[in-house]
Amino acid sequence: MTILLLAVFAFFIFTMFRRNKKTQQQQAEMQSKFQPGVEVMTSFGLYGRIVSVNDAENKVVLELSPGNEATVHRQAVTKVIEPAAPVAGEPAAPIAGAGEGTPEAGPAPSSGITLGKPEEAAPRPEDRLDETPEETLRRLNDEGNTSK
Repeated sequence: MTILLLAVFAFFIFTMFRRNKKTQQQQAEMQSKFQPGVEVMTSFGLYGRIVSVNDAENKVVLELSPGNEATVHRQAVTKVIEPAAPVAGEPAAPIAGAGEGTPEAGPAPSSGITLGKPEEAAPRPEDRLDETPEETLRRLNDEGNTSK
């Protein structure tokens, strides 16, 4: 009975070490892909492009958006984002400016359904530039009350 318990315990330890080794191999393989220009995701949900990698200090500089950079630890980068390949049989997205002689699409046709509310012209943002903070609060409160 004791031998059986020791065998089960040894099996659990063996599988635990094997799983850790497999995880370390996957992480080392992913970190080997780290080079400038690669799109990645961090463990805290930031997406960015690698600008530089400092192996000595285990740091990666990410460009989150043009002009915004963040320095993170190598282990904070958890996923390499692969570029999406176009699906077979699905037309490719049109490239802006590629169809020089193509007609522009017009506005979508209206269905004529109004849901019981009269159509009002939305105020333009230019009309609200000289609005005081009190007027803004009053307007927002009125909009909230009418949506109920």
